[in-house]
Order: sequence, then C-alpha cells, then structure tokens
Amino acid sequence: MILGIVSAMQEELDLLLKDMTINEETKKANMTFYKGTLDNKDIIAVVCGIGKVNAAVCSQILISEFNVTSIINVGVAGGIGKDIYPGDVVVGTNLVQHDMDTTVFGDPHGQIPRLDTFDFKCDEALIKASLEACEEIKEINTFSGRIISGDQFISSVEKIQWFEKEFNAMACEMEGASIAQVCYLNNIPFVVIRSISDNANNGAHMDYEKFIPIAVRNSTILLKNIIRKL
Repeated sequence: MILGIVSAMQEELDLLLKDMTINEETKKANMTFYKGTLDNKDIIAVVCGIGKVNAAVCSQILISEFNVTSIINVGVAGGIGKDIYPGDVVVGTNLVQHDMDTTVFGDPHGQIPRLDTFDFKCDEALIKASLEACEEIKEINTFSGRIISGDQFISSVEKIQWFEKEFNAMACEMEGASIAQVCYLNNIPFVVIRSISDNANNGAHMDYEKFIPIAVRNSTILLKNIIRKL
C-alpha cells in the first residue's frame, strides 16, 4: 500500500510532515512530493495548491508517477448543513462539482456531460476508517455526507442555501471533487475530509487565524488515526 495525502495549503500538512520519516523530496509541476513513512506505512504527502486544476494535476501525478494505491484529501471547508459549526469535521461520502453547469442541455447542476456518474463516491473502507478515527477525538462533532467543490469562494447566504437545496450538501470547498474525479477515472480508492471554518447558513463564523490551528490539529490527529487503522 502506498497512501497519497493531499492538502491545498502548507499549514494543513506541516504537522504531519514533522511526524513522518521523509526519505525523498521530488518537485513536479511546481509541487513538492514528500516520500516517506508513518506508522510503518508508505506515504506520499503533497500540498497541491488551491483550486480544482491544481488538485487534479497533483492527483494524477500521485497515481501515474508515484503509484499510490489510495488518496486521502484533508483541508478546510465552509459548512452548509445548519447543524454544522466551526471546528466540526465532515467526512465525505460522495463529491460533486457545483460549478459544472450544462443545464441548457437538460443536465442537472453538477453533472459532467457524457460521464457515467453524477457524483464521485468515496471508498467505503476509507470512510469507515475516517469515522472511527473521528470518534477518538471526543471534542469534535463529526458528520458524513456530500461535499461539493468549485473554483469559487462562496460568501453568499443565498448561494449556500441553494447548495443545500440543490445538492443536499454538508460542506463546500475548492478541491475535493476534482481529486475525486481523477480517482474515479483511475479506479483509485479515496476519501475527502474537511474541517469546518464557518457556516453562512447558520451565521457561525470563527476568525481564520484562530481556526487554522484547530483545523490543523484535528486533521493531523485524524490522519494519524486513519493511517494506523489501514
């Protein structure tokens, strides 16, 4: 097993890198891929950058050049479900690209034309390991469900409410669904996990500088617990 771990921002991966035994660093497509081990598991960890194209390029490199057998994507997201608050964690069950719009041809919002699926489903074993890992962090609330992605920073309450109605989504971010699509096309198991920074749908907000250390801590603990369970 070779596990690929992808984050959009450096601060989301730094603590994990400190715990890894890093044997090699390789630069490709302006990204640094850290090859090493953690808990006797082979790991390739990388910061992909923000947005769907960065995330997709990174994922294909992990699969084609580093031969990863599964991918875990961790990071920050905005909450959509009214019961989700800053500091909570959403484990994705499936991913959709909310900014894919060919509705003029009769497709639903999010459908990629001529693709044989509407959503990209996370691997059941990785979901199970993720939820079990979340249970070990008593101070966080954990949800599982659909996560949506798009190349937009969403701040509109109306847009968030539309996301909830249209997609029945729990969280919104900018990378996960493109990673999911690449994994789907390559038949690679994956899971997407998000720490919630805010939720315009219920007015909950946490200062970013205050939130990031909490998100990083939770993500690192989760990753280490998941890796141990695999």
